[in-house]
Amino acid sequence: MKCVINRRAKFSASHRYWLPELSDSENAEQFGDCARFPGHGHNYTLYVSMLGEVDEHGMVLNLSNVKHVIRQEVTGQLDFSYLNDVWEDFKQTLPTTENLARVIWQRLAPHLPIVEIRLYENETLWADYQGNAMEAYLTVSTHFSAAHRLAHPDLSFEENSQIYGKCARVNGHGHNYHVEVTVKGNIHPRTGMLVDLGALQAAIDEYIVEPMDHTFLNKDLPYFERVVPTAENIAAYICQTLEEPVRQLGAKLHKVKLYESPNNACEVYASSNTDNLALKIQLPELATV
Repeated sequence: MKCVINRRAKFSASHRYWLPELSDSENAEQFGDCARFPGHGHNYTLYVSMLGEVDEHGMVLNLSNVKHVIRQEVTGQLDFSYLNDVWEDFKQTLPTTENLARVIWQRLAPHLPIVEIRLYENETLWADYQGNAMEAYLTVSTHFSAAHRLAHPDLSFEENSQIYGKCARVNGHGHNYHVEVTVKGNIHPRTGMLVDLGALQAAIDEYIVEPMDHTFLNKDLPYFERVVPTAENIAAYICQTLEEPVRQLGAKLHKVKLYESPNNACEVYASSNTDNLALKIQLPELATV
């Protein structure tokens, strides 16, 4: 029987996004505050996923050995370090979160049966790497607050109540929504970035957070006048809305995960993504303006 196991590790390190071939003003334009001297730091959280057969002792791997390998090859070298100088890899390609995940994979792959590296720079930004050359995934987490009512406009109150229960009450109810936007792309061999993070965050704010925050979705967004704003349909709307802006930034939208509450969440994969067809839902067409 095959099984995926995960091991978590942590380290603290600093880095600076700065290229010597660029002037100070060019570095500032390219990397913003991340180009400031002497750099800045993060408390990183690393998840190493490994695949193997469960042995007669009920284990895929001895986790004590896994812990030792991760400490020896990665965290023992990176903890309390300046990443730009600690490994030669970062002389060529800057230690962004996505490139750091890639290089950690390279360090661990000779020793462990890795299937994925996930690296959190903080609770709102993380990268995933699965061993595919320079391809990586970057996820940005954000939030907005909104009210909605689950009721189809062509149905009576009684019919909607039968389908949606208390969520069909005429005055609606609200949620603090949390959104995870995952994009996919190739890590730039010099900057270490698969997408301009500042531009990605700006696009999410412009197209999603600002138009949706503190709204009554059924009344304030024309899209939801006839589309019931369930968590699934909201995620689908966000996915469709962001797909083209992300493409214009040089990346591909991979998926959107929406948390309606700590108990309810859904994921929608972008229409351009062919890796997870079974997990997609049908996206209603956006109205043209």
